[in-house]
This record gives sequence, C-alpha cells and structure tokens, in this order.
Amino acid sequence: MTQKQSPPRRSGRSARIALRSAEPLVNPAAPGGQGGGYRPLAEADLRAIFDTAVRLLAELGMGDVPDRLRADLLGAGAGERSDGRVIFPKTLVEDAIGRAAKKFTLHGRDEARSIDVGGDAVFFGTGGAAVQTLDLETSIYRPSTLKDLHDFTRLQDVLTNVSWFTRCCIATDVPDPFDLDVNTAYALMKNTTKPVATAFTLAEHVAPIVQLFDIAAGGEGRFSARPFVKAHISPVISPMRYGEDAVDVTYACLAHNIPVSCITAAQSGATAPATLAGFLAQSLAETLGSLMMIDAVKPGHPMVFSNWPLVVDLRTGAFAGGGGEITLLNAASAQLSNWLGLPSGVAASMTDAKAIDAQYGAEKGMTSLAAALAGGNLIYESSGMTASLLGASFEAFVLDDEMHSATYRALRGVEVTEDNLGFDAICEAVLGEGHFLGGQHTFAAMERDYFYPSLADRDPPRTWQEKGAQDAWTRARTRARQILTDHQPDYLEKDQEAAIRRAFKILG
Repeated sequence: MTQKQSPPRRSGRSARIALRSAEPLVNPAAPGGQGGGYRPLAEADLRAIFDTAVRLLAELGMGDVPDRLRADLLGAGAGERSDGRVIFPKTLVEDAIGRAAKKFTLHGRDEARSIDVGGDAVFFGTGGAAVQTLDLETSIYRPSTLKDLHDFTRLQDVLTNVSWFTRCCIATDVPDPFDLDVNTAYALMKNTTKPVATAFTLAEHVAPIVQLFDIAAGGEGRFSARPFVKAHISPVISPMRYGEDAVDVTYACLAHNIPVSCITAAQSGATAPATLAGFLAQSLAETLGSLMMIDAVKPGHPMVFSNWPLVVDLRTGAFAGGGGEITLLNAASAQLSNWLGLPSGVAASMTDAKAIDAQYGAEKGMTSLAAALAGGNLIYESSGMTASLLGASFEAFVLDDEMHSATYRALRGVEVTEDNLGFDAICEAVLGEGHFLGGQHTFAAMERDYFYPSLADRDPPRTWQEKGAQDAWTRARTRARQILTDHQPDYLEKDQEAAIRRAFKILG
C-alpha cells in the first residue's frame, strides 16, 4: 500500500482534528487489489467453454486471413481448409497459451506510476472512442475536440484510481487520420506520465509516431527499450475472421516492441450467439485467434487478452453498456482468461445513461464491481464513459474515481488478525465507557480500514440543505473545474517540445 509522510505531532483536541483532516498514512483502498473471489462459472463450465472454443478453431478456423499472416500461421503449424480458412490443432493452441506472456509491466514515463499486469491484481483504466463530450459548462453533448482530449488527459493525471489512460474520445475536429494519430499521441505525452495507450489507424503511422515517443523518452531507440505506450488493436472481427488493416498494425507494433491489447468485441445476437454460453465460447475462440497470430510472429510478446463481450438489446439492436447480462459476461470473461493464466482485459462501467443519474450509478457500480471481483486485470472503459460509449464526461471521471476506491476497498476484504478481532478492546469498552468512540483501537482502524468519500454526501438532510442541497453531479462538476484550473502539467521539456513540433504537425 502507498505509504505517506506522517503529520506533525500535536496535542489535545487540535491533534485529533489534525489527525482527522490529514491524508491517511496508508491508502485504505489502493489500486491493484486482489480479485478472483467472484466465480460465475464452475470448473466444468470453464472446461466446456474452452473445449468448444478450441473445437471452433480446429474445425471452423479463421477466415479472411491476409497472405502474410497465413504464411506465418502455416509455418507455425496451423492447417488450412479447402475453403481457405486457417485451422489450429488443439495442441498448437495449448502450446501458444503456454508460451504467452503471463505477467509484464506497463511502464509509465514516471517509473513510480508503472503497473504490473497479470496474476490477480486489478486495475481500473480507460478506453473508448467517444465522439461526443458532455460539455462541462452547458451539460449538453457536443462533438469531441482535440482540446477535450488534452483536458481529459490532464484531468485523469491527478486521479489515483485511473491506473493507465487510453484516449477516451476522438478529436472530431482533426479530419486527417495521420494528424489525428499524431496529435492523440502528443496529448498523451504532454499531459501525463502514467502508462498510456493509443490506437493507430494504419500500419504506416506506427514508425513515425514511435519517433515522437523516442523524443519524449530521450533519444532514438529509447522507447522500444522501455515502452510506455500500449496499442489497442482489434485484429479479429466477429464472427471468426481477421481484419487486414488491424493485422498490419499488429505487425508494425510487434516490430517496435509495443505491448498490445488485442480486443475482441463481439455483440450478442448480432456477431455472436445470443446465448451467454455460446457467446463466451465464440468470443474466447476469437481472442485465442489473436493470440495465435502473436505467437506465430513473436512468441511471448506482451499481450493483454482483451475479451470484451458486448450486449445488444435484441428488441432494438442498440448496444447496451449496462445491465445484468453484460455484468455477468465480462466477469465470466475475466474468469476464463485468468483460468488460462493469461493477463485479462475486460470492459465495464459502460453505462447507457446520458446524464449522471440513478441509472448511471446503478449500471456503473454493478458492472465495475463484478469485473473487479472476478479478477479482471485491466478493466477498460471504467472511467468517464457515458451514453453507451458514445460520450465522455469530465464529471464522470471524478465520480468514477471515487467509485473505484469503494471497489478497491471491497477487494481488500476483511483482515482477520488477533489485533483486528479486538478481544481486549471489546472488554475495555464494555467494562469502561460502554462505547468505542475515541478508543485507541478505533483510532487505529479509522484511517487504515475505512475510505472516506469526498463527493458522496453523508450529511444529515438539514446540513445538506444548508450547504446548498447539491447533488453529486454538481459536486463533481466543481471538482473537475478545480482540477482543470489548477493542474496544468507539461511533461515535455522545452527541447522535446520543439523537436516534436519540428517533426510533426502539432495542432493547437
């Protein structure tokens, strides 16, 4: 847990007040807590889903295989059907799982902000490609801009529970694809030193943008030696086929040692079966199809096994980012990936709500808690996203950060020790004052065991009214405005900034 400097010593009532207002010595809800306690699938279910996925790869295989990839897959031991689909023997799939990276570090430019991915550690982060931003001043959705991307990046830079940042919105005011990719990368370098992630529209964009990362890293080749950016790629398109452009991007990323999140995003009843079990089997097969590509090209390369089940409302065909089904599917997906020993990535907190309201809270809380309890190593889309991923909100970022603290506290669980059981403290209270208020045992637990929200309201009704009867959205808006006013980072040195601007078309 994160250790913090002790507050200065005082005496009497002033000391107690200072103790209550100071930051805790130990973060009671630190990122990286242990998940895996929620297991929606029994062992027999896991085996049946895996066996079906492997059978799909062995008998149906993958279609639309680009020539370069086909040659590499066949060279690695895959087969070919008469219709051209590439098939994978079960032993080949199992060997690829065995060779896959099980744990690796997602570096921040500030090494203190790096995170270790894999095992049972849970981290919340971002994702998405929202094309609309909930305006902080008007509370109306409008097209997302490059300025929004810069603002979102520096906002999350101070949020403890956003462990890595992927661009959450698309700068719709930058029409050229290369300029968009470059300026997205630049926004990440300028405004945060956390681990970050981005997407590349085309493979030929990768090499020049790596030059931008090298400048930020301090010299040619420095980025590939210690990559602090991962790529979000969807090389498999449901149902059961490869996407040529994304495959090309994957090859380019592997050549530059960029860790990859290979994202499968099937949709129930549309591009995958409507039954939850059938959906999980196909989606697992498709994500294993991405792994087979990585294994054939560069075995053991860092890959987040990003199996994201998405749900369609079968009455309307609309994507549904909240609800019981997507809660269950992403938790099950995390369990499957962890069962295979692979670093898991799932999606949660993708509320369909447009406003910060009861629907927002219910859908975000339910989906993100389940994904964390199931042990999702990286939980994407979990901060700032609204409107079924079409929107991003500044208020949502700060509200979600506080929600994640509550989730991390739940993951931490109940620590049963002789001191925590409190036999002596119970006896002392019963035979003495008759309560535990002010006792040393209580003071010791106060900051160590409890998280105290700053946005959620715990005042009695009269006090709440006297303070202006504000709702959570209003408090979150005030907090977001304060951060954007006060936090103006520039993590690029002047010579780095100048070098990037000489080499690239930096907008704004």
